[in-house]
Amino acid sequence: MRHHATMVVALLTAAGFLFSALPAATAADIVAAPTGVTIPKGYRNWQVIAPSQRDDNDEIRVILGNNIAMKAFRANTLPFPDGTILAKLAYKRVKSEEFPKTFIPGVAPRIEFMVKNSKKYASTGGWGFGRFIEGKPADEQVHATCFPCHQANVKNHDFVFTRYAP
Repeated sequence: MRHHATMVVALLTAAGFLFSALPAATAADIVAAPTGVTIPKGYRNWQVIAPSQRDDNDEIRVILGNNIAMKAFRANTLPFPDGTILAKLAYKRVKSEEFPKTFIPGVAPRIEFMVKNSKKYASTGGWGFGRFIEGKPADEQVHATCFPCHQANVKNHDFVFTRYAP
């Protein structure tokens, strides 16, 4: 029994040493948009809310939501609760080589996020917007275009274009 306890302590010590040698993410490693929105960890594992397509810029989009967003969409809850995060994965639309009448995702020019925090983002309808190109945030001028578009088009849907596709 003592031998097992000694072995467990040795393994835990070794694991602690190995993990302490790994670089920890620092504030300098976290890239934030001018609005303060960052790329959430694990967002690629979120559930799909709906796909969409924009013909004016030949894009296919997939909108993902965190657990709070998914619960709100399923319950048709408006306004969305604080903590809701939406991710938009945008891809250039290209013709499929295998099936000519089909379009598939091509290059991914950017990812975008909407974060609901009614106090922090009160001036933009409770939403913070983050647009990232190759992992780097777009400039302040680009971010300044987000809310006016949402405000002009989807004010009555808590500034969210996406509708849930069950």
